[in-house]
Amino acid sequence: MSVDGWNTVLVLGGIRSGKSEFAESLVSDAPVVRYVATAPEGDPEDTEWATRLAAHRARRPGSWTTEETTEDPRRLADVLGSAEPNELLLVDDLGGWVTVLLDPDHQPADDLATIAELAEAIRGCAARVVLVSPEVGLSLVPTTPLGRAFTDALGAANRAVADACDAVVLVVAGQPVWLKSPATATATEPSAPATVTASPAAAAPVVASLADTEPTPEVQLPDVLTPTPPAAPTAEPGNPWAAPTMALPMVSTGLVIQPGMELPMPDEYAGPQAVDRLATLDVPGAGLGVLDRVVGFAAATQGTSTPAAWGSARVLLLHGDHAGGAAAGTVAGESARRAAQARAGRGALARLAAESGASLQVVDTPASAPIEDEPALAPEQVESALRYGWRLAEQAADAGVQLLVLGACGAGTEAAAAAVLAATAGAEPPAVLGRVITESGEIDDAAWMIRCAAVRDALHRTRRSSRGAKDILAELGGGDVAVATGVLLGATARRVPVLLDGPVGMAAAMVSRDLAGQARHWCLLADHGGHPAVRLAADVLGLTPLLDLRMDLGEGANALVALPLLRSVLALSAALPVHPSLGGTDPPADEPESTDPSYADPDLTEPDSTEPDFAEPEPAGPGPASTGVDEQPASGWRAG
Repeated sequence: MSVDGWNTVLVLGGIRSGKSEFAESLVSDAPVVRYVATAPEGDPEDTEWATRLAAHRARRPGSWTTEETTEDPRRLADVLGSAEPNELLLVDDLGGWVTVLLDPDHQPADDLATIAELAEAIRGCAARVVLVSPEVGLSLVPTTPLGRAFTDALGAANRAVADACDAVVLVVAGQPVWLKSPATATATEPSAPATVTASPAAAAPVVASLADTEPTPEVQLPDVLTPTPPAAPTAEPGNPWAAPTMALPMVSTGLVIQPGMELPMPDEYAGPQAVDRLATLDVPGAGLGVLDRVVGFAAATQGTSTPAAWGSARVLLLHGDHAGGAAAGTVAGESARRAAQARAGRGALARLAAESGASLQVVDTPASAPIEDEPALAPEQVESALRYGWRLAEQAADAGVQLLVLGACGAGTEAAAAAVLAATAGAEPPAVLGRVITESGEIDDAAWMIRCAAVRDALHRTRRSSRGAKDILAELGGGDVAVATGVLLGATARRVPVLLDGPVGMAAAMVSRDLAGQARHWCLLADHGGHPAVRLAADVLGLTPLLDLRMDLGEGANALVALPLLRSVLALSAALPVHPSLGGTDPPADEPESTDPSYADPDLTEPDSTEPDFAEPEPAGPGPASTGVDEQPASGWRAG
């Protein structure tokens, strides 16, 4: 059955019934779980009880955090009441909680009032919660006053908590029987009763629902275009360069994006080994210069000392406008025109993508409110934007994309990035805001001052606000920075390197540090473009630009200009042999070194040949360029 749509579940069961194991299986796929332990330590000489506690602790994954509430039973309600919407709590168990509640050290106390407080805290809890409790209603009435007090209190607690929870399951001999299902749950038969049995293995589909902070609706990802170069410069400018093919099935990720995520790191040994190997290659000069960093980066992200050139690349162009003073000096509708131009396969970005054999995906992000007056996004929009960006990266990884190029086009993006840098790096807005250039190429100082004032007022408005990653995205960053942050996190999780280009991507990299510090190690900055915000963020993140071309073709386009050079460097470093003096061997003198069948020995060319025969080189990467077979139907942005 489907159990989407509920936040709280009570797992009941007798002693050794398997209730705790079943509850843990419900949350086993969640990346982070807060385990709330309620049982007291007990007598130090009671080895059997200590063994039980040790067995419970041994089953918990290392990514889980443990919180004790044994000192004060009322603290459990406080823990539930203060839980964040993106958290997942496992409380085990209410039997231990009642034991502490009835302890003489906590008397006199109103037990029923404390139980009522717990039930109310469960109803109002913003997080998802799984509670475990022993079912004692089927046993004999205890013969001692303390035993009767315990069963009475636990029975009252179970009834109150079951009433407050969205779902209740009873585990008998390891077999779960659902006693209470949420209104949105659907059984196989429409007329089936609410009680449904399931095996522990059937709990797997439940995990994704528990891990989400809210039900994840189907969100269609935008089209993926595969540009191809025009046959001639005079080709029809209005013809699209490609069309979408087939749709990728929508799959729920069961994702919780929160600070402190443990994502993979690049190989720490492969990078230095690859750079050391460059010194042994058979080259007539000193080598690759500063571009040896490209080889080290590719080696670390690919996990090999002989990295291959990136064969399949995808450009993600994020389109989202910022209202208010952040957009001062921009022409209304200009960013939408640029996005439509890219979708139609026209303009600098699309042309460069075609020349590089890269697919292109134009992504509409939520519009951002004036940051000087109000938050750019609502908190729930930030959550949706992060997940949306993560799924964009997942879609690319599933399609075999080996490199993502991140760009943006939108009014006010530079001011929003400056605000993020001011909040995360303590920068002064005038120092990171680039000059405003009009369509005629003139400098608009008045518009620049309006942007500075907007960022200044936004920072003043949020001076007492939290500087957490999601708070910065909500208050200052806006939709494009939030989606870009999700892309960086998703790419990191799937081990896909990202080529950054422009203020939006750099602002996202700054924000991503608090969510997953590993993300910046999967990022490469080809050129700073002369932008002060990019320079500062690169310095803070430790991303040294490879080039200093100072081009300003738009975010994403600058990186695509450098991409063929980076590919050539990787292809060269992988193909060249070791110098003979270091143990390498030269090819036989009577055979050409190149294995290209189009290669012709100069001595064997026809005597009447008047010009050389040039052959098209083979693709540098290990695989063909992306064909866009993972594309989605076109759609706009939907929050949630």
